[in-house]
Amino acid sequence: MRFKEVLRMSKKGMVIIMYKAEKVAVIGAGFMGSSIALLCAQNGIDTINIDVSSEQLDNAQAMVARTLARLVEKEKISAQDSEDITARLAYSTKIADIGNADVVIEAVSEKIELKKKIMRQIEQFASEDAVVLSNTSGLSITDIVKDAARPERVMCAHFFSPPTIMKLIEVIRGEKTDDDTYEKTLAFAAQIGKEPVDAPELPGFIVNRLLVPMINDAAFLVMQGADKQNVDTAMKLGANHKMGPLELGDFIGLDVILAIMQTLHKGLKDDKYRPCPLIEHMVEAGKLGRKAKQGFYTY
Repeated sequence: MRFKEVLRMSKKGMVIIMYKAEKVAVIGAGFMGSSIALLCAQNGIDTINIDVSSEQLDNAQAMVARTLARLVEKEKISAQDSEDITARLAYSTKIADIGNADVVIEAVSEKIELKKKIMRQIEQFASEDAVVLSNTSGLSITDIVKDAARPERVMCAHFFSPPTIMKLIEVIRGEKTDDDTYEKTLAFAAQIGKEPVDAPELPGFIVNRLLVPMINDAAFLVMQGADKQNVDTAMKLGANHKMGPLELGDFIGLDVILAIMQTLHKGLKDDKYRPCPLIEHMVEAGKLGRKAKQGFYTY
């Protein structure tokens, strides 16, 4: 299948060519990958979620089933909607199954060498005109595809957690991303109900460049003697944030926060982005936040 061109009339009577993806492949069945796959299926797109681990795929299917059951229980969707969404989702351990996808989304761990490896595999099996998107929170897309044969077909689409709820998607062009790929990425973002924002190809893009250092500084405050609850309460009441920075760090994952800070520190060569030693020690101890039941708070 290929992107379907849909002709629409604008309010001024002009014909507009819209692009509509008919099949999406998501590589990586962790929380982000499986949630992105669910998001696509919720928006009427046949989607395949691919992972080398059959156990991870089983976990992804179980997560989807729980999520849809909650939505039915809360009457956000009907039982028939749940069945239809489930029917649009397929799972596979074979990356070759991306072959007929209009959009291929790489959503593996935030490790540059792993992403480069996956990109080489995508190039081997994806159709030549497929749009390839990397869900990275701050790595250089130009670096990820520097050895690729078709770098013009690749760009970054940074989804935010949880992808099924958060409206924003940061879109970042690489040095060789062509206009067709960019236009189709914007159309795909609209198709799945996201609001795309162009971000510069700089470490952390926009949101993480501003948000993660705040979480890092909050950890420094705790390390220097401040009470964690006071830090969070102050930011919730004083800055009208829904979650305090330490609570948010636990929600995102302190390993993810550390990785982003390391990327910022290395990429921008500025000590104001130095990771807080407290976060480093917590990650080493396995205190990663909500997913580990222990971070700054106990869950």
